Amino acid sequence: MDEHEQIRTPGSYGLDEIERSHLEIWPNAHAERDYVIHMEIPEFTCLCPRSGFPDFATITIDYVPDQHVVELKSLKLYINTYRNRQISHETTANTILDDLIALLSPRWMRVVADFTVRGNIKTIVFAEDAAPEYDGPQPEYKRYLPV
Repeated sequence: MDEHEQIRTPGSYGLDEIERSHLEIWPNAHAERDYVIHMEIPEFTCLCPRSGFPDFATITIDYVPDQHVVELKSLKLYINTYRNRQISHETTANTILDDLIALLSPRWMRVVADFTVRGNIKTIVFAEDAAPEYDGPQPEYKRYLPV
């Protein structure tokens, strides 16, 4: 075996990477301009805090960056940390918003957690925040991926 190879249990690579992950920033190359970054994460999963059954959602993140943007692979791994976490729909959207605001200090940000129907109830949670002096674009919520 090559000295650079690691012995891993089959199927544990992704779990190991998620466990070691942390959100990372990237410099905003266009910080002088107000522009919107739109991201859709269609395979979000977490666990219901009451029943322990899985919940599925599309998470939509819209934000106007200031000095930094989120590094996308780190965002993917961060989102995957929710997979086995017992958390409510409302706390999901607000925690993602809080974590990204703490990381990026964006001019404006909205996180939408659009959960699939469960028990005949459709839940969509909107969480939003803006810097006090910000008066730039705050686009209407829109999904671009097929529903």
